[in-house]
Amino acid sequence: MERARGVARGARGLLLQLQHPGWRAWGMGAQRCGKSTLAYEEVVVRGSGTGTGEMKTALVVHGLMGSGRNWRTLSKRLASAIVDSTPGAPGWRMVLIDLRNHGNSASLAHLEPPHTIPAAARDVADLIVGEGWDSPDAMIAHSLGGKVVLEYAQKAATGSYGAVKPPKQLWVLDSVPGEVPMENSDGEVERVLAVLKSLPKPIPSRRWLANYFVEKGFSKGLADWLGSNLKRASTTTEEMDWIFNVDGAYEMFASYRKTDYWSVLEQPPKGMHIEFVRAAKSDRWTPDIVARMKEAEAKKPDNVSFHVLENAGHWLHTDNPSGLIAIMAPILAKISQ
Repeated sequence: MERARGVARGARGLLLQLQHPGWRAWGMGAQRCGKSTLAYEEVVVRGSGTGTGEMKTALVVHGLMGSGRNWRTLSKRLASAIVDSTPGAPGWRMVLIDLRNHGNSASLAHLEPPHTIPAAARDVADLIVGEGWDSPDAMIAHSLGGKVVLEYAQKAATGSYGAVKPPKQLWVLDSVPGEVPMENSDGEVERVLAVLKSLPKPIPSRRWLANYFVEKGFSKGLADWLGSNLKRASTTTEEMDWIFNVDGAYEMFASYRKTDYWSVLEQPPKGMHIEFVRAAKSDRWTPDIVARMKEAEAKKPDNVSFHVLENAGHWLHTDNPSGLIAIMAPILAKISQ
């Protein structure tokens, strides 16, 4: 069992350290030197190598209605798998960020509208600059977050973020690169959003929410994941509220549907490899999109790869985490070699 080792509050926000063999995690929400930053957590898995300066870094970007903490377990397992396969490597640092309107970033007043994909990507670049980090070795992003990192990579490659550069590997998890037409409004994400709009406020309890979504035909894994994005609304009852800004998240989803990043696959930034993972049961991938992805892979085999994760729907990290790690770990390990 994890247990809190210490909690400290200060001008830079919340600092929480968790004690666990082989790794640590903490989160911060801050505004530093007048620059916009985001709330984030870190999961660090150390290898047998020496010298923390050589530790590799991956930024993990959640999707709509998610938060960095949703990716703690997957990130720890993934980093451990990479370290286990690269003896002598120093290890991996996974930075789990909360996008604007989500998680602990939802309360940061300086993240003002418009709430768009380009604005969210700029937030990520500002975080890297504000914290004084080197450009990440890899970026791993799900759903809406996939377009955030595609925008980031495109802008970083042109110098729009100053010294911030694209990662060596860009992982886009079940996120189509092109526009999502409004007429395609009966997908799983849209159905989840429709149910969210119908929910009472506050939500009676976490258990009530899970049962409600299962009754509506969603998987228990998805229902539990949604429940992880709740916070207590009262100290005397089980009533809960969302940890994300619903209106702002909807605005970001509208931007997600309109943005198109096929050009990034057609002309990938120099030295960067884009790894797309399609969830086999996801409803986002039409035959035309799959054909175009395979064409992009065939034209740029050194820069673009297309993987399929079986036994998983759109929320693939909850449906088949072991299968996802099996795809990702061997390729990410190449960065450490």
